Amino acid sequence: MPWKDNYTTSDETGIRDGDVRWPDGQQMALGLTVNLNPAASGKGITAKDLAYPTWHFGMHEGMDAFLALFARLGIRATFAVPALVADAFAPRMRQIIDAGHEIAAQGLIGEDPTLYPDEAARIAAATETLTRVTGTAPQGWFALSRPDDAFATGTISDDTIRLLRDAGYAYYGNGLADDAPYWWVTDVARAESLLALPYYYHFDDTFFLMFPREGTGLERPDALLRNWRAQFRAQYRRGRYFNLCVSPARSGWAHRLDNLAMFLTKAMTHPGVWAATGSQIAAHWQGAYPASSQLQLEPSIWRDYADSLS
Repeated sequence: MPWKDNYTTSDETGIRDGDVRWPDGQQMALGLTVNLNPAASGKGITAKDLAYPTWHFGMHEGMDAFLALFARLGIRATFAVPALVADAFAPRMRQIIDAGHEIAAQGLIGEDPTLYPDEAARIAAATETLTRVTGTAPQGWFALSRPDDAFATGTISDDTIRLLRDAGYAYYGNGLADDAPYWWVTDVARAESLLALPYYYHFDDTFFLMFPREGTGLERPDALLRNWRAQFRAQYRRGRYFNLCVSPARSGWAHRLDNLAMFLTKAMTHPGVWAATGSQIAAHWQGAYPASSQLQLEPSIWRDYADSLS
């Protein structure tokens, strides 16, 4: 039964723990997303966003600290980057790639596509820019939450997923409908779908460090660390997938960086932790759990009525 219909249009009830298999008998997958979008609103990046001192710290000292930490631990991360940022910091993008990490797309200017009428053109322009800067077409697309996102979901729709699929993307990077990769179906009749990788805002530093506005005094780094540890333990025991999302402008500072380093160092001491990029995880899932065999599509049970609030 398509219980996720209209949330993510899919008939999956979620893969069972015992059915999850990772490469080479690994116990679990660890996805690390680095968010490089400074936009303060759904309209996307502005000159003011790029002028914040914390943003410049993040792209310099914070980024240096991240890359050194990931190299020491042997972690491959996925950097979710608006095309504007990739173009403006092209040497940084090449440094990230040379270190073995992945550059994924996060819009043209980190915008909410529902605010603009030309979503297909924006996807095409972002893809072209990232391909030119990195030398490789991006495989993943992210729509991560921003400080003005009241529901902490990012902005995505069936139309967006359909456009990404048509544009050749392999996965969508922050799906909210499961804690293991799943197929987001955009056309039931044609069984058209795109793989979505899990994300949850309780493991995103945006919502604990300088959120909802910088300087409000609401920073909670200890709560974020507790969330990371608790979720990692649970997903490791179950053999599933855990994603955390960090920004060098937030988690690159002093004790916050210590917390991230402490968590990742401990996590990587567990045997069988596969710390891979989004495209690596997507490639494995597409091969092991293809939509052609995983999806058993049925018509939705949902019906609209004249007095329905939907």
